[in-house]
Amino acid sequence: MYETSDIRKGLRFELDDIPFVVVDFQFVKPGKGTAFTRTKIRNMMSGAVLDRTFKSGEKLTPADTEDREMQFLYTDGDYHFMDNNNYEQVSLESSVVGDASNYLTESMLVNVCFFRGRSIGLTLPNFVVLEVTETAPGEKGNTVTGASKPAEVSTGYSVNVPLFVNQGDQLRIDTRTGEYVERIKI
Repeated sequence: MYETSDIRKGLRFELDDIPFVVVDFQFVKPGKGTAFTRTKIRNMMSGAVLDRTFKSGEKLTPADTEDREMQFLYTDGDYHFMDNNNYEQVSLESSVVGDASNYLTESMLVNVCFFRGRSIGLTLPNFVVLEVTETAPGEKGNTVTGASKPAEVSTGYSVNVPLFVNQGDQLRIDTRTGEYVERIKI
């Protein structure tokens, strides 16, 4: 059992048999009355974010979740992954994968989250390298203004990039924000 003093970002626990993860928290000790912890928690099944306040001394049940590293195989409406240890295959619906589909490439390793044996989501690496498939021709110079242009990468995702990026360049993209980080020299 977790205490309210154990609440941290990323903590997974159950409320009414539904797994939640702490997105943000704040410990509050008012001048009068008992201390409490104000939290923002995300439902790991539906993705909904809730505000919840826990009084000091409340107990939280740890979530029965497990993360397993799996390899992305292919998509046919659903997304198919394989566990490299036992070759078990799992498919996730596109609603569960969500925006992560913008960064998935063939044979990429991701962490698939399971709740009581059922797959409920996935976690990507923080950065991925993708190739630019379509963009306006690059321009030399003009890097001081910070101007940008749209570029489509190999997964079909569109990202704003600096003017000097050309078609065929390899880009490092942050999967948490969806933004361009740097051009990779090969």
